[in-house]
Amino acid sequence: MLKSDTTPARKTPSAPDGNAVPKDNKRTQVVAGFLRQIEPAEPAIVEGAVSDETPSPDASPAPESTQSGVAAHSHEIELKLLVDADRMAHFNAAPIIAANARNKGSRKHLRSVYYDTPERMLRRNGLSLRVRQSGARFVQTVKTEATDDPLRRGEWEARVASLAPDRALAMPFIPEKLRSRLEARPLEAVFAADIHRHARMIELPSGTVEVAFDHGALTASDRSLPVSEIELELKSGSASTIFEVALRLAEHGAVKPSIRSKSARGFDLAARTPPAARRPRKLRLDPSVTLDEAFATILRSCFLHLLQSLPAAEDGRNPEGVHQLRVALRRIRSALGLMRSVGALSNLDALRSEARWLAQDLSAARDWDVFQFETLPTIAKACPSIAGFDALGRAAAKRQSDAYGKAHHALDDRRCAMFLIGLGNWIETRGWRNDVAAEDLGRLAEPAVNFAQRILSEQHAKVLKRGRRFKSLTMDELHRVRLATKRLRYLSEFLLPLFADRKSARKFARRLAGLQEELGAFNDMAVTASLLDGLGAEPDGAIAAAAIAGWQARASIGVRPALQGTWRDFTAARVPWSSQG
Repeated sequence: MLKSDTTPARKTPSAPDGNAVPKDNKRTQVVAGFLRQIEPAEPAIVEGAVSDETPSPDASPAPESTQSGVAAHSHEIELKLLVDADRMAHFNAAPIIAANARNKGSRKHLRSVYYDTPERMLRRNGLSLRVRQSGARFVQTVKTEATDDPLRRGEWEARVASLAPDRALAMPFIPEKLRSRLEARPLEAVFAADIHRHARMIELPSGTVEVAFDHGALTASDRSLPVSEIELELKSGSASTIFEVALRLAEHGAVKPSIRSKSARGFDLAARTPPAARRPRKLRLDPSVTLDEAFATILRSCFLHLLQSLPAAEDGRNPEGVHQLRVALRRIRSALGLMRSVGALSNLDALRSEARWLAQDLSAARDWDVFQFETLPTIAKACPSIAGFDALGRAAAKRQSDAYGKAHHALDDRRCAMFLIGLGNWIETRGWRNDVAAEDLGRLAEPAVNFAQRILSEQHAKVLKRGRRFKSLTMDELHRVRLATKRLRYLSEFLLPLFADRKSARKFARRLAGLQEELGAFNDMAVTASLLDGLGAEPDGAIAAAAIAGWQARASIGVRPALQGTWRDFTAARVPWSSQG
């Protein structure tokens, strides 16, 4: 079974904070030594709010030369495959490598130090600053996070004299709003990377990819994290070549696709924090965009959110990880369902089926997270005289652990990796163009806004139909309204950006979100009842279970008037896709 990048490949002693400490302490000491080579940072200066602006890859012009003191600008297009350390040689001998590599490749020992301000200004604004040593060569790199496309990141490089950073060379590639703040702040070494790399160039008809087999460690203070991954970076040709190589390697052995950088892992290691679980970014769609381009933008956004959610879900320390991964899978399914409206697409059902399979294996973990971290403590605090909440919590914790075991088993399954790689390849190649019937191809060139008006109108009408006589709806009927509302919410997130210049779009989105949230609270009550039913708690836990059931039964009655008010507000909202929007 493939291990997560947060878990050592071999059993190792654990540090008091739970981070693994490799047996090879000599390597750890050497890497830590790189950090000590840098002069101590100036005392920290307290910083106010920083900008959320992240530079686009084309934010600043730069010469193409990489001579000392001159920065070079490029777009990095890459995907990582996390693998077990003891299987690295196995992948190096894979048929796709043996048959298409130019030669035996090059071997390098890469030693890097990552820098930031004491307040982590760069990190908080989606930037990283690294100086890497390879032999006698030192290269400073500024990188941006992926913002719209999961494979593409901005990257600017410059030759420097040592492992110490050159702030002046980095400044042209920092967002203008941050420059003055950054100039006034000290830079400090946060963590180091000690990586042995075997790089080979793979040439395929669709493009050329550098396949780098990386193994080593990240070190921050007294903590260390092993690195074992295959990095696929496009050098020329179509980005789909990356997925082609990834698919062939996945067929050869267990891999985990990842876009999480060494920088992200190192900063989390230094801060002793789990991987972040992020919400999806808001889409930006020009009203004049074609339907084909809109599909590509929507799917890339969904795929980016999916890949960004995986590390936190695999790590398991932050319950938001599983939640965001389930949200990402629902968004993928909604986006694929949206494309059905163009015509019959042969691959849609298979992709939606795989997304559904993975989401189902995550659902129990999410349900128990809500119960353990929200429902149980809230009611226990409100009912201090009732015994048994601790016993009920222990019984629920066992179920929660079992549910996470099932979730991790699914994430470790090769089926998951094949689904992710296949989905990425289908999006990158715009596979829907090949799937759609010839008579429907012309629709892809039509304005997306026309398509959006029709789809949103149809789904809005479905919500209103299911919500007729809202005041008298049963719980089952409210559940059907919730499902229709959730679909409208996702479609709105995808398509309302086409109407973003209308005030009604923002107002409608707020009211729709409020309705979905309140309907979701009703659904949580129903889920809680199913969790309590048959929960094998200790004897005194039954009293607490009854208290929770009674509390929520009363709450469901009490919130009805508010829910009805939210429904009235939603139905009264002007739809932004109408000609009067």
